Amino acid sequence: MKYYIAFLLSFLFFLNVNAQQKELTLKDAVMEQYGKFYPQNIKGFQWIPGTTSYTFLENRTTLKKGYADNKNETEDLSIAEVNKALSSDLKNFSELSWKNSDAFYLTDNNSYYLYDYSQKKGQLISKIDASAENSTLQKETGNIAYTVDNNLYIQKTDGSTVTVTKNSDTNIVSGQAIARSEFGITNGIFWSPKGNFLAFYQKDETEVSDYPLVNINPTPGELNSIKYPMAGQKSERPKVGIYNLATQQTVFISPTGNVDDYLTNLSWAPDEKNLLIAELNRDQNHMKLQLFDATTGKLVRTILEERNDRWVEPEHPAYFYSNSSEDFIWMSEKDGFMNLYLCNTTKGFVKQLTKNKWVAEEIVGNNSKGTEVYFSGTGESPLDTKMYSVSISNGKQACLTQTSGTHNASMSTDGKYIFDQYSNHETPSVAQVLDNRGKTIQTFVKAESPMAEYKIGITEIGKLKSHDGFDLYTRLIKPSNFDPTKKYPVLVYVYGGTHAQLITNAWNDGASLWMKWMAEQGYLVFTLDGRGSANRGFAFESVIHRQLGTEELKDQLVGVEYLKSLPYVDSDRLAMHGWSFGGFMTVSMMLRNPGVFTTGVAGGPVTDWKYYEVMYGERYMDTPQQNPKGYEIASLLNKTQNLTGKLLTIHGSIDPVVVMQHDLSLIKSFVENEKQMDFFVYPMHEHNVRGKDRVHLMTKVLNYVIENNK
Repeated sequence: MKYYIAFLLSFLFFLNVNAQQKELTLKDAVMEQYGKFYPQNIKGFQWIPGTTSYTFLENRTTLKKGYADNKNETEDLSIAEVNKALSSDLKNFSELSWKNSDAFYLTDNNSYYLYDYSQKKGQLISKIDASAENSTLQKETGNIAYTVDNNLYIQKTDGSTVTVTKNSDTNIVSGQAIARSEFGITNGIFWSPKGNFLAFYQKDETEVSDYPLVNINPTPGELNSIKYPMAGQKSERPKVGIYNLATQQTVFISPTGNVDDYLTNLSWAPDEKNLLIAELNRDQNHMKLQLFDATTGKLVRTILEERNDRWVEPEHPAYFYSNSSEDFIWMSEKDGFMNLYLCNTTKGFVKQLTKNKWVAEEIVGNNSKGTEVYFSGTGESPLDTKMYSVSISNGKQACLTQTSGTHNASMSTDGKYIFDQYSNHETPSVAQVLDNRGKTIQTFVKAESPMAEYKIGITEIGKLKSHDGFDLYTRLIKPSNFDPTKKYPVLVYVYGGTHAQLITNAWNDGASLWMKWMAEQGYLVFTLDGRGSANRGFAFESVIHRQLGTEELKDQLVGVEYLKSLPYVDSDRLAMHGWSFGGFMTVSMMLRNPGVFTTGVAGGPVTDWKYYEVMYGERYMDTPQQNPKGYEIASLLNKTQNLTGKLLTIHGSIDPVVVMQHDLSLIKSFVENEKQMDFFVYPMHEHNVRGKDRVHLMTKVLNYVIENNK
């Protein structure tokens, strides 16, 4: 018997060891990072308005309801029950949003339903045009605003359709995001709090140049033109329209400065009498927060102004934290870090609420009395995201999610409870309910690693110093069989641009799983977040002004010197890969610092900033007319004679962000300088290669590195 037990134990040990040896395939690494390899988590969590109750989804077909103040009480609602009440055929709880404490909305194929949870009854409230886009629901009234082509409409709950705009000129576009989605702009439709008014963006693109994109699907191919304002050229002219549902009239707000200045960060006052707009000049160095009358569209007053020699970038609308239509919170980095400021529509600036030397990210709520505001921010470590409270009266601040990591938190509407879902370097996922002082009330998930059975190496987070004393965070991924006595080639993955942070204190440390696959092929995969990247403050970011690619390359070279100092790095076998700004950085490194890297793969690279769009490009580089020397230095078209290594550039054929002109102009320069390089096009893909074709992309990228970095 004891021999049998010994054999059984040995067999189980063998199975366990064998289970630990699963090989990660590149296809799985690309396609399943957010599938089977994503840690267990809570999906679709929402606080029910006016209560301490919440709901979340299980398999998207079951709605689970719980109570923060009674963790033992739970209820389930199946989609089958909802379908029976609605006489519908919904497959899941698609786009669920709570209207009030009793009822929620569901959306499916442009059909909108309202379901009363307490009475288990519901109805179809609207079915909008099948070609509708940008649909936006006003929860209190149930009315829906949407666009068809370049015009804006309202579908009312009585079944009638209101035509808000009827421009036959397709250059006049209403109800869509403007300024190419810069300045935090993500949509173009803004219902007033009670639904009596509809504000919307409108842009006149008459003077904006057309840019040709070729659709190869029909026979013969077709030319599709988009509007693309390049740096220093004519730009769109914005307006904000305000449609009054009672009078059925629209008034328009234009910039008070030049016609092509920016209208950004629109917000409604709670009483619907006014709306606030952050107006920014085209040079992006002077912002005015303006108060407009919602009925007339006339300017009431300028509430506050900000100026900066480099740039001012409003990214957050005014936040009204109480029933007052005068007191609000404004977020600004005018003191060097994004902080919260108490303001008043009549008095302007009142006082600075937070004075942190770290970055506040978003306001996430307030308590029911309006005495405290809750916001997310990095805290002392720029790799973290935590949740904080600040008192309106005295500015006293508290951290509500103490555990170091990346927290995604939301407040109950009464401000008493927090739903917190977080991860960090060691923790795949934890989902829990806290009280408003950070004490754990309920725990839903403590996830295990979904990759426990796979051969995966270790990831090390480090910190270096820039040439002028800034901290530069690094990530180094090693293979599972790492041997410090061997010499390893290195792939450096780079972005380097603004509004991005590649290294975070989250599960996988911000890395893509293909990097861990690459490590198992005998590589070290290294990343450094240099100057210009997000969540480090204005000085760290704005050093790039008028000289994109200069300071960023210096920081990457600090990383190179560090790699060369490691005894296990083969310093003659360094490769670099990046996409978009990272593509610009990759080609820049190959041409401005030839010989450092043997191999570069650049996806969708900017090659000359004069070909890039007005809103982003002019913020960081000014116009080509204002900064000709800066554009010349940053351009890659005049440096192709310097190439010594192997370079592959990749582009989507209908890229509307970094247009194909960048890559084609670069290739033309290489040909003129009799330099060989490689180029690959992904037909009918835009700026990123998505879907199953992404496996093809990453196979091409990584094979190119492996084959040429020998």
